[in-house]
Amino acid sequence: MTRAERLTRVERNAPVLPVTRQCELLALLRSSAYYERGPAVSDEDLRLMRLLDELHLKYPFMGSRRLRDELKKLGVIANRKRVQRLMRRMGLEALYPRKRTSLPNKAHRVFPYLLRDLVIDRPNQVWATRHHLHPHAPRLSLPCGDRRLGEPGGVELAAVDHDGG
Repeated sequence: MTRAERLTRVERNAPVLPVTRQCELLALLRSSAYYERGPAVSDEDLRLMRLLDELHLKYPFMGSRRLRDELKKLGVIANRKRVQRLMRRMGLEALYPRKRTSLPNKAHRVFPYLLRDLVIDRPNQVWATRHHLHPHAPRLSLPCGDRRLGEPGGVELAAVDHDGG
């Protein structure tokens, strides 16, 4: 028998057995026999929850602070903690980008870092290059010449035809 069922069996008005003895027999605390719960949610909170639901459907990206400000514009005064509590109770949460939204493709090859154990002890020992697709032609443009990466003065390009595949 559940606790709720046992609580319903306690007779408080004109009992045959004292409430103390009834609680002992039903394995209940006597205070729980006398405790009367209030309404789960007040009418004011229900009204506020309805407004929060409407606002959240209209602005799903808003958190408790901005929803509080929107309520204030509607003439409803509620502090942020109350808005947070009601949002938590309703299961509302602001939509925003979470961490790790762009996960790497498992099939993508990971290139090794070739300079890991190399000691760089003289100028011009290590060079880098970059390539990009030219936006106006189906050709691969590669930098060439004796320019350092990021050095001012422009980049000389060597264009190589490719089939786009």
